[in-house]
Amino acid sequence: MRTRITTAVLAAALTPLALTLSAPAAHAVPAAAPYDFNGDGRTDLAIGAPGATVAGQAKAGAVSVVYGSTSGPKSSTRTLLTQNTAGMPGAAEADDAFGSALASADLNTDGYADLLVGTPGEDGSDTNDGTVTIVWGSASGLSGARTLFSFFSTDYDRYGRALAAGDFDGDGDADVAVGSTGPVTLSLVNGPITKTGPSNGGSGSGNDWWSSSNGITHLSSGDVTGDGHPRVVLHGRAAHNGAATTSLADMKISNYTDWLQKLPAGFVSAVGDIDGDGHGDIAVGNDREASADPEGALGGKVTVVYGGPDGPDSGRALLVLTQDTAGVPGAAEQGDRFGSGVSLGDVNGDGYADLAVGTAGENASAGAVTVLYGSASGLTTKGATAYTQNTAGVPGASEQGDRFGERVTLTDHTGDRRADLTVSAPGENAGDGAIWSLRATATGPTASGSTSFGPGTTGISTAGAPAYGTALNS
Repeated sequence: MRTRITTAVLAAALTPLALTLSAPAAHAVPAAAPYDFNGDGRTDLAIGAPGATVAGQAKAGAVSVVYGSTSGPKSSTRTLLTQNTAGMPGAAEADDAFGSALASADLNTDGYADLLVGTPGEDGSDTNDGTVTIVWGSASGLSGARTLFSFFSTDYDRYGRALAAGDFDGDGDADVAVGSTGPVTLSLVNGPITKTGPSNGGSGSGNDWWSSSNGITHLSSGDVTGDGHPRVVLHGRAAHNGAATTSLADMKISNYTDWLQKLPAGFVSAVGDIDGDGHGDIAVGNDREASADPEGALGGKVTVVYGGPDGPDSGRALLVLTQDTAGVPGAAEQGDRFGSGVSLGDVNGDGYADLAVGTAGENASAGAVTVLYGSASGLTTKGATAYTQNTAGVPGASEQGDRFGERVTLTDHTGDRRADLTVSAPGENAGDGAIWSLRATATGPTASGSTSFGPGTTGISTAGAPAYGTALNS
């Protein structure tokens, strides 16, 4: 059941803005899957490096897009994006942090997924106003861009620090949810969004579950109820003590932040159907110690919330995982950060979503990743496997501070309908960062033939600390 809570909302924020103009044209083609920018049926890989230096501007930020192929992400086939890229709005400036957040959907329903890039440090009407850029997909990949509509620029900062995309209002068009700080912490931009057309409206609000100074820190989304339109998982920090807060919003309801369902607290999340029942399940990662967050745990934890027709299924117990859980590789130790990154995808092609968990603090922040498998009865620890840079076949070597597993993603880069494992280590090589890709098989990710590349391979400067892999496909 939904729980009604008290909200602190701007008077105009919960009413969709009166910006809708003529009705959009009928959809000519089916919408593309997220992150398939060239429409070839393979998911492409977007990699954020918000610390990248661009034309001498420190921390201006950059994004590499590496296109999928039959052998996985192919670094020789790529697009480099910065605010200095031809056709991009704005200009690369120090501390813009372009690439801090990423999301994707076919916003203009032309059959090619489009890329959303958050730039929370962009100066607009005030310092760190923030902006979001849409880069358009096409048969040849990403090309051309526009700025996402921004309705409340005087009422928020760091717009674009968190992003999610999907048909949140159930009207058949992809919408965009944007996290920020300030009085308005969550904005909804209504679709469809076209290359040159006007706005179709939007709304925004704040909420007393999270502080306006911290705002929305992370967003994820998926069809939790099985009704065909995704809900949004919101992450923030509590106003009274700074603790993590996580909740589920149905943005089809006009006053969506007045009807939130509380979830186990964490800092990141992913949604996927672990047990194949048609309802998306939610994995929430909380990598903090109990001393740092009230709902943290020794070494970090991940909590799985099973979905049902009304959202979280109240008839099923939460599944709490740590490295001390039977069957999970390793042991829970202070600072491991189990749950630093989470992703859900069907690795072995059996029809059930599997879970990848990053443990970026493992072994003095060398890092590790664990993969656990879905089944008809839910997530199981049977056959769970851990990977590090010391795993045979994985390029490189585990070193202190690499933070291997800071972010993880499970998605099909090869077109074989199995989700490949991609891992980032933003601390690799003293903050350069790097990416690893492990091919999916019927028995799970294989290190055999795995590949790795860093910012220099995809055209990003290694000056300063680009932190390549701070953001990956959501």
